[in-house]
This record gives sequence, C-alpha cells and structure tokens, in this order.
Amino acid sequence: MEERGMRTHHGILKRIAKLGLILMMGVSMSTEAGLFGSGGTSWKEEVLLHDGGRVIAKRSLSYGGRHEIGQPSPIKEQTISFTPPNSGKTITWASEYSEDVGRANFNLLALHILNGVPYVVASPNLCLSYNKWGRPNPPYVFFKYDGKEWQRIPLTEFPAEFKALNVAIYLGTQDVQAMVKQGLLSAENIKERNSELTRPQYKTILRDPYPGAAGGCDEMVYYKGAWVGPGDSIGKRMMDRKSK
Repeated sequence: MEERGMRTHHGILKRIAKLGLILMMGVSMSTEAGLFGSGGTSWKEEVLLHDGGRVIAKRSLSYGGRHEIGQPSPIKEQTISFTPPNSGKTITWASEYSEDVGRANFNLLALHILNGVPYVVASPNLCLSYNKWGRPNPPYVFFKYDGKEWQRIPLTEFPAEFKALNVAIYLGTQDVQAMVKQGLLSAENIKERNSELTRPQYKTILRDPYPGAAGGCDEMVYYKGAWVGPGDSIGKRMMDRKSK
C-alpha cells in the first residue's frame, strides 16, 4: 500500500512538473528580439503553378513571440503577396501570431491557382499549433481565397490537380539570409532547396492519412490560458484556481 501511494504521489508530481513546464513556455519565455530584431525581412520567389504558369510572389517575415532565454526569436508572422495571372489584383495570405501558440500559426508549403482562384497549403507550426488546428492527418491546413478573404477548406475541396509544394519551405536563419541576398529565387532553385527535406509531407501534397503525421506531438487542449492533456484533471483544477 505504501509503495503504491509513493507511485501515485510521484505520478502527480510528474504531471504538475509537466504543467509547470508548459506554463513556463506560455508565460515566462523571453520576448527579446532575435537575429533580425523585432523587424522583418523579405525576398521574392518564382512560384511554378500546376499548369506550367509562373507567378512572382513576395515573401516577408517578422520575428518575435515567445522563446527560451538565449535562443533567437521565432517567426512571429509570415506573408506571401502575389498577383494571379490576368487579375491585376494583389492578394496577401498571412500566417499570423497568436498568444496561445506564441508565434506564427503556420508554415507556408504551397501556393496554387485554378480558374483564377488562389489556394494555399500550410502546415501547423510545431505542436501547440498542431493541436490548435485539430491535429490534421495528413498534417496540412488548406485555404481558399473567396474574392474577399481566405477561408479554411477541407482536403476534399482542395483541387486534385495540385500536387507540388512550390515555395521555399525551410526558413532557417542562414537560409533566409541567403534568400534575402539572392533577391529572387527561381522555381528550379526552390525545388532544389525543398529536395533536401526528408519528411514525406514535404515531398508532395499527401492525400491520405499516414502513421507519424503528428510528429511526436502529444494531444493537448487549451484550457484557461494553458495547454494541458485532455484528461489532465489536476492541470485543469490548477488553472481553475489560477483564473479565480
């Protein structure tokens, strides 16, 4: 009985410690500026469309949000601006900052256009975003521009013609510096850069669920300002007391 009680006590302490770590991630991380400060940077990309057409798009990043002390700031927001063929109208899609995620919600993977209608493929930005956006499998979030604003759509409404990931995906510090210096990335250069990525969801636009799509992200829910396990009654009680 004593041994079982000790195990129970140890388990509770582990759960409290885990919640404390999550709270530290959400509240106590520094918001100091990283390499690019709190400002941003931009470059252009030649986006190869499914029909062989090409669109010049402007990519922009800004840095900020939560991060561990001593680590560079994450991407706080990223945008892509482009003019669809024969439209004369510039359209911008943005991955914006939100407090629950602590950084930009999405990583941009693809831009496609069909019959003048733009579509975007994005992936949730790390585990908090993956949980926020419903733990999709395959791990994408799809958007369609309705003429006024971007709307999230299910995979079933995403045109089957679109298969390629056609924008620069990896945005590490050195890669961004190189792209800014280059100014304009050709479609061929983008394809070459993306070929170095090894995870299956970065090779082509997947249509079927597959094992490992979560990438090791534990299931969590956002409860009164903190991320906790869906069955974590202790964590929820702690947040209940904190919110009073």
